[in-house]
Amino acid sequence: MLEAGISGQAAVTVTSANTARAMGSGTLEVFATPALAALAERTCWESVAPHLAPGQGTVGTKLSLEHTAPTPVGMTVTCTSELLAVNGRTLVFSVSMADDKGPVGHGVHERVIIDEARFLSKAQAKLG
Repeated sequence: MLEAGISGQAAVTVTSANTARAMGSGTLEVFATPALAALAERTCWESVAPHLAPGQGTVGTKLSLEHTAPTPVGMTVTCTSELLAVNGRTLVFSVSMADDKGPVGHGVHERVIIDEARFLSKAQAKLG
């Protein structure tokens, strides 16, 4: 059962592959904002996945993220999420991220519970 208070945690090590330069979001060899966003999404969906019915999943629909400090290659960034609210099929999470030296970001993320088969069918229908 999904209810407010479910929490999650995930971590990633900064490598040359997830830097701003490599991801095209900037020119520097530091953890990219798109990688921070992906970590936030992953932390949230992984935290609620065990609570969903078979055939259900979640998709991200909204992300408000503040990337507040740089993280160099070699450090680990850890994201912690908390499910704040369940509004029908919409899930609202808070996320906070930190590296080995302190906070690097925070935000709010929304996901919607979907029927995976129906969702994929709808996506494939766009091909004609």
